[in-house]
Amino acid sequence: MRLGSRTSNEFLQNLNQKNQDIQQIFLKKMTENTEMREIQVMLGDSTITHQKTFDPLIITKFFSRINNRLKEWSTQDVSISNNEDIRRVFTKFEIMEGNYLVSGHLSLQFHALLYYKPDKRVVKCQKELAKIIDLTKNKEQQMADNSDQFVLNKLKDMGYHDFDQQKLFEIFYENDELREKIHEEINENEGDEFQRTFQKKKELFDELDNLLIETYQTSPVLIDDTRLVAGEEGYLCTLDLEFVRNKTKEGLFDPRKISEITKKKLIQKLDEVYNAIDE
Repeated sequence: MRLGSRTSNEFLQNLNQKNQDIQQIFLKKMTENTEMREIQVMLGDSTITHQKTFDPLIITKFFSRINNRLKEWSTQDVSISNNEDIRRVFTKFEIMEGNYLVSGHLSLQFHALLYYKPDKRVVKCQKELAKIIDLTKNKEQQMADNSDQFVLNKLKDMGYHDFDQQKLFEIFYENDELREKIHEEINENEGDEFQRTFQKKKELFDELDNLLIETYQTSPVLIDDTRLVAGEEGYLCTLDLEFVRNKTKEGLFDPRKISEITKKKLIQKLDEVYNAIDE
């Protein structure tokens, strides 16, 4: 069962209060660790502006310290997921107490935004690229058309006739030597000057990629699993208590059957989580 769920059982109500205390100290610490700072960035039109960001590495270290403090717990290495502009830093931990499993999940979900570094080289690269693109856009289309026709003529000379796109794919897929030979001949037909220009354009794009900078933003609020899956920004802190029977986890159980000794130890485990976050 998820701690924080409604219950009439006094012991579970005590656990719920512990869970609420843990969430509040987690919210406080996460808000401190994701404090925003301003940095200078450059927009695509070369405008210099200020953008607020925080350092996700601080959260990674914070989660690692929490895991290190939970000495008797089984902890999961801090992980980072990257789904386009949505990022997540998270960790999980658990411990058995009698026949009961206490498990926790801590997570930060945030968005990443791309800008350029405020570097004059960005403007120079953009101007160089603009010139190259203007000079080569007609040539590239002409070369593409010529290359397509060259491939068709070459295959016809080799005895291939009346083939569609699927057949063309199969020919190149099954014959590596033919594919490489035609590719080399196309490159030769393009000429050295065009190859140098194409390489220069690629180098400029690569240089611009290296001049990109990421900024990060999140919201200082607690979210639940549903909002996490929906991609909302914020902090997740959940604790679950499950009964384990024959290595099978059961979320529904009778809390009245928990022994007094186990109850004390379960409360102690939640105190350990609180202290690990608060230290």
